Amino acid sequence: MTVLPAGTPPRSLVVWVPDWPIVATTRDGDDPLDAAEPIAVFEKGTVVACSAAARAAGVRRRMRRRDAQARCPQLAVVDADAVRDHRAFAPLIAAIEEVAPNVQVMQPGLCALRARGPARYFGGEAAAATVLAGAIAALGIDDVRVGIADGTFTAEQAARSGTRREDPVRIVPAGTAADFLAPLPVVVLDEELASLFGRLGVQTVGEVAALGADRLVERFGTRGQWLYALSSGRDPRPVTARTPPPELHREVAFEPPVETADQIAFALRVPAAEFVSRLGAQGLVCTELRVVLTGDRGERSERVWLHPGAFDEAAVVDRVRWQLAEQSPGGGKNGALPNHLPGQLRSAVGRVRIEPEAVDAAAHHTARLFGSGPEERVHRALSRVQAMLGHQGVLTPAVGGGRWLSERQRLVPWGDVAGDLQAGERPWPGSLPDPLPSAVFAEGVPVGVLDDDGDMIAVDARGEPTAMPTVIELGGRRRGILTWAGPWPVIEREWDPARARRAHRFQMVDDAQGAWLLVCEEGVWQIEGRYD
Repeated sequence: MTVLPAGTPPRSLVVWVPDWPIVATTRDGDDPLDAAEPIAVFEKGTVVACSAAARAAGVRRRMRRRDAQARCPQLAVVDADAVRDHRAFAPLIAAIEEVAPNVQVMQPGLCALRARGPARYFGGEAAAATVLAGAIAALGIDDVRVGIADGTFTAEQAARSGTRREDPVRIVPAGTAADFLAPLPVVVLDEELASLFGRLGVQTVGEVAALGADRLVERFGTRGQWLYALSSGRDPRPVTARTPPPELHREVAFEPPVETADQIAFALRVPAAEFVSRLGAQGLVCTELRVVLTGDRGERSERVWLHPGAFDEAAVVDRVRWQLAEQSPGGGKNGALPNHLPGQLRSAVGRVRIEPEAVDAAAHHTARLFGSGPEERVHRALSRVQAMLGHQGVLTPAVGGGRWLSERQRLVPWGDVAGDLQAGERPWPGSLPDPLPSAVFAEGVPVGVLDDDGDMIAVDARGEPTAMPTVIELGGRRRGILTWAGPWPVIEREWDPARARRAHRFQMVDDAQGAWLLVCEEGVWQIEGRYD
């Protein structure tokens, strides 16, 4: 039995996957990148991680984007995304926890454990490290390093100093942490102070420890005390095991697979109640719900459903019903499950998974103390009607994207946010700025715009009216024009002769104080909207 000197931290085991941001981009998303390609992850215009192919082309960490692309023109540029890195790392943590509990996630791609428990269970530190490395390799990770030493900091440096082919596991014997750290460059202690130490002639971790605690504390304060503890192999940080997040999703498997929507909805009532109660136990409610339907042949139907308030048991079951009905133009009549659309469910349902896509604090959705307000009463009434008529049974108007007012009008199912509405925020050259007309005609109303001689006005090739407009002729009646503005050109799809469109907008006010939005296209005038 080895007797450790006083102040020696407990043995720690660190698992490290090099270049994790690159690994995450090759494992996450519907269309992940190829790990064999040159890839670089950038944050604030600087390389924070790069693939082996990129390094072979000369790309390095901390390199500016322009320099990296100059060295490797075919470099795939990816923005740093901490959420993506954590999401892709979660399955690896789950695999490690199946072998050894009490894992501390230090950062995506890097985690620590107390070495004593796994070493005693698997028959030694080397055996425990080999088992953990194998658990990660089983998930398709071909480069994983494991370090074991006194303290988390030393174990991390041991993992980072290993090599994949020759020495993927690096074990620093007990009581020798200071000797192991001594030749390492001072940058491993603190990147910000590395340049300052360099100017002082201090190049290695051992030289930092040789300065002594008093001199470091005198120069850097509390930070100096921390630097001395790390450099001398006395890392004071214990391994703090993470608290695994609660399992909020619910999944129902059908054996044999189910062919009717009524059967699926009936079987989902209890899981839906458990789903809502689990969220409630955490003080949360679900505002966006992801429903994944898996067919007997492996095909999937996946969708995220929104709710104007929060999902309850009945709302969860309704969304599953509606998603089943959307698999066919016929809507799944008589409770039958439609199964003939390619790319969707073409067989009976074998599995249903419901999981929260977005949650909110339950305190934000509690009932009011003195009754419900008008908005809540409207929400409840519309939700009840929608539950009876189906997802498309209650529609609300919204303004979407586009150049023409008629195409910007949308009818959105109650509680949903249509994806094309977000397109309204994009630039639409030629679109009408606010304020928009209060009345919009689905089809243009024919109208005539005349000059003083009674001749129809047009717009020439230079975008100018052929004469001064003075009269609007609408429904056989003529009205004088008090003021007008325009024209504003609207040019669409000039590259497509079959769908190309070129028109001009005018705003006009007649002598009856009527304000109109007119469109002149190839000499033909129509009313697009009216200002009230």
